[in-house]
Amino acid sequence: MNVNVFEVKLWIGLLVLGGGIFSVSSACAGSNTQPQVPHCSSRIGTLAVQEPQNGNPWWTSMNLESPAALIKVYVSQSGCFTLVDRGKGLQAAEQERALAGEGEMRVGSNIGKGQMKAADYVLVPDIANSNGNAQRTNIGGILGGLIGHGAGAVLGGVSLSKKTADVVLTLTDVRSTEQVALEQGHADKTDLGWAGGGGAGFWGGFAAGGASGYANTEIGQVIAMAYLDAYTKMVAELQRNAPNAKADNVQQAVRLTEGTKLYSDANLHSSVVRSLKPGMMLYPTGDKVGIWWKVTDELGNVGWVLSSKLELAH
Repeated sequence: MNVNVFEVKLWIGLLVLGGGIFSVSSACAGSNTQPQVPHCSSRIGTLAVQEPQNGNPWWTSMNLESPAALIKVYVSQSGCFTLVDRGKGLQAAEQERALAGEGEMRVGSNIGKGQMKAADYVLVPDIANSNGNAQRTNIGGILGGLIGHGAGAVLGGVSLSKKTADVVLTLTDVRSTEQVALEQGHADKTDLGWAGGGGAGFWGGFAAGGASGYANTEIGQVIAMAYLDAYTKMVAELQRNAPNAKADNVQQAVRLTEGTKLYSDANLHSSVVRSLKPGMMLYPTGDKVGIWWKVTDELGNVGWVLSSKLELAH
């Protein structure tokens, strides 16, 4: 490889001055220490894991399972979220519910509507870069990353070994659609030093979780370590910020089933703020007095209505 003196000095300078940029999470740092899935003493919320919806199932070309299966293994082992299945498990559950709806279940089976647990967050794993033949140092990629991107983007442009992976985890609040976390993870072949002797224990749970391909191939292991790096960073960030999806969001909107009035207080003798028509959307504040709910209309008017005239808006 032909690298001039300036490039060598630049490379050394970046390593010295930007040491923080090139650091790797302890979850997959290149050593003989087996990586650890992060653990939480309490659950952050309820989580659904979805496959990337970009029309490019990159994992199939490597004979790997969906990265969603891999992430579910980490989530289950970490205890940081309650997992809800929106894939094959949901399809099977819907079949059971259909049988119950047709009257095929025994009396007392207790299967019906209003029982599914809502997901607070949706986690989507994707890959930024996977390179099986990296043999050159991309100085231009480093400079571009330093100027316009974060640490993951920098590492995505640097190929120092034959196998590297840069991945992204995106966590979205289901209620507000707010992007709660976006974490990048990186790993390469040097991060597998621990796997030579005692790696069986770490990979053992992958088969049970439907992600055995990540344990059986070197590139699969590298990608798995990159996702663990990203997941470790994400959990650390969430623990620092301690989000609460249910508390942080406004209450579900309601719709009027019939015409009524918006009252200034929780009784029929209080002054009328305005008349309300059937079908109008209202937004509960959370305050209640008996069957009276305090709400805000779409124009910002605040008052009280009878909950008997409301239904949840879907």
